[in-house]
Amino acid sequence: MSIDQSTAAKVAKLARIKVDEDALPALAAEFNTILGFIEQLNEVDVDGVEPMVSVTPMRLKRRADGVTDGNQQAKVLSNAPDAREGFFAVPKVVE
Repeated sequence: MSIDQSTAAKVAKLARIKVDEDALPALAAEFNTILGFIEQLNEVDVDGVEPMVSVTPMRLKRRADGVTDGNQQAKVLSNAPDAREGFFAVPKVVE
């Protein structure tokens, strides 16, 4: 696959990037370099290779998934301009 100057101009327009006419050949060449690298990667045989996050084996720390009410009602409502009976009070918006 090859990117010509008109395609590079279209991609730049879609990305909302202003590219001068004299810079289009370099942009098209850069796109072709990137696509060439992607084609190179597609040639690699990855059958049997598991996806990994890091080169070293890592396991994310996990915590118990416990449901709580937060126990912070007073702190949450302390910044409210108007709080009544433990809830935010807001003006009526529907008549």
